[in-house]
Amino acid sequence: MLGPVLSVLPAQAGATGLTPSIVVVLVVVLLALVLFVTEALPIDVTAITIMVVLMVLGPWTEVSVAEGISGFSNPATVTVLAMLILSSGVSKTGLVQSVGKRMASFAGDNPMKQLGATIGVAGPVSGFINNTPVVAILVPVITDLAHEGKSSPSKLLMPLSFASMFGGMLTLIGTSTNILASSVAADLGVAGAPFSMFEFTSLGVVVLVVGSIYLMTVGYRLLPERVPARDDYLEEYEIQDYVTEVVVREDSPIVGETVARAIDDAVFDADILQITRDHETFFEGIDSKRIRAGDVLMLRTDRETLATIAELDGLDLTGLPRTEAEMEEGRDEQSLVEVVIQSGSALVGETLTSTSFRQRYDANVLAFRSRGETVRSRLDDVELRIGDTLLVQAPADSIDRLAQNPDFIVAREPEEPSYRTGKIPHAVAIIVGVVALASQPFLPVNIVVTALGGVVAMVLTGVLRPSELYESVDWDVIFLLAGVIPLGIAIEQSGAAALIGRLVASTGEVLPLIGVLWVFYIVTGLVTSVISNNASVVLMIPVAVETASRLGANAFAFVLAVTFAASTAFLSPVGYQTNLFVYGPGGYKFSDYVRVGAPLQVLLSVVTVLGIVFFWGVRPA
Repeated sequence: MLGPVLSVLPAQAGATGLTPSIVVVLVVVLLALVLFVTEALPIDVTAITIMVVLMVLGPWTEVSVAEGISGFSNPATVTVLAMLILSSGVSKTGLVQSVGKRMASFAGDNPMKQLGATIGVAGPVSGFINNTPVVAILVPVITDLAHEGKSSPSKLLMPLSFASMFGGMLTLIGTSTNILASSVAADLGVAGAPFSMFEFTSLGVVVLVVGSIYLMTVGYRLLPERVPARDDYLEEYEIQDYVTEVVVREDSPIVGETVARAIDDAVFDADILQITRDHETFFEGIDSKRIRAGDVLMLRTDRETLATIAELDGLDLTGLPRTEAEMEEGRDEQSLVEVVIQSGSALVGETLTSTSFRQRYDANVLAFRSRGETVRSRLDDVELRIGDTLLVQAPADSIDRLAQNPDFIVAREPEEPSYRTGKIPHAVAIIVGVVALASQPFLPVNIVVTALGGVVAMVLTGVLRPSELYESVDWDVIFLLAGVIPLGIAIEQSGAAALIGRLVASTGEVLPLIGVLWVFYIVTGLVTSVISNNASVVLMIPVAVETASRLGANAFAFVLAVTFAASTAFLSPVGYQTNLFVYGPGGYKFSDYVRVGAPLQVLLSVVTVLGIVFFWGVRPA
């Protein structure tokens, strides 16, 4: 089908530079962008789909099968995999949580000290531990810090995400984007690539300092207080009218029925959350429990549905809990907590029904936030996505199990966390060893080797158990990398990068080199805001290198501009995973990221470009 279509391209296409290969590759790029933006498929599935399409259309994309699957063995993919495992090992020891709590103790209830502590922990730590797990670890710590200090978590969680991005630019291993950019640049033969461990630390420090000052001043004033300072989830999620208690009358037709069969959920959007009988409350494994006359049932439903159910099933309305305290009064065994769907979670793409959430986790979902919208009805059939925040009612032991499950981020520290604190010295020594060996010049050792060696050391020292290696990896990220790396190969080998590079280089006729460099930073930031940061690096670096070549500029400077822009994406919650992790717990709206992030993006675009010119120069040495 494709051959005849391409054969009718005008003969002069070659003269204009628009060859059949370029056309096909650009169509594939457009397909990738549409899929990434619309989220029609999970990002990892999109990446693999693109990889398959590139290999099937190999005669035109110029991507062989070997090149198509090369992303799985690429040093960047393997390094990121190893660094995710190392980061998980550090989190198992409770080291980051311990540092966070010490800073929280220092901050107390002073809002500015709280913000300073948040930035002070997230920034530096993210330089040596992948910043995505750092944010996942610190979300509950910072949320508890805010509530204990009578502050709104909204004032701290977005700065937590942004600070982790600043810190991710301190070293090569701070973020997967840096590692991928280093590999792509090296494959393109850019002088100075692959990056050394502290290649851009000097500029990273400048970005961290300037960004932190912004968050402590202008950014803090722009941040909204979406989540109340006091910890009342019923009020925060506005579900007072969706949770109520009823008494089962003796003439009720549901007497003798099990909880699972009492209400027809195909007809009514309602759940029985718990049963109170003879002053005893039952909420775990109640689906098989039979209902008796006089039972007090707590229901999750809307007022209209409640009226219908009460009339049909012989139920009397007794009261409506107006606050979380009232809801939990006399029920010390359970509480409400927010749970964030992690990247790589088995629940992504599933529903509460398909995952048997209630039965599996002994927890009831009362409402959840998804991409800034609060969902309070028909919860069971809504497809879950990364970053969705569930408001869960569960007993303490169930919440502890959720906290230990890699599928979730529980936005509250467990009462008795089971950290391997005795392994903290081992974990620290391993991370220091990985960094030191990868950065010393006397015996050059590739970061892939040191990172994998660190993984082995984590297991041998007992920081991680062998069975935990696989669950430590964010497989979404790994498959994303493996899928988009061949796309970068296609863009380069087909001539698409050269074509776009010629077009962009034409701006050099009206702009100075520093202006073209700034354009690449801005464009990369905008692209990253709608697709993943890793995908934007693969798309933009080949074009940046080609443009630099045509302008006689320093290609390394252009690679750095793209890398920094892709790693510091503040304009939306979907461009960077850490933004997604704080989206729900912070109660943010999409516009909040634009309001706080846009001035920061512009500020750092100027600071970063000037820093690149100062440290590396825009012309070849």
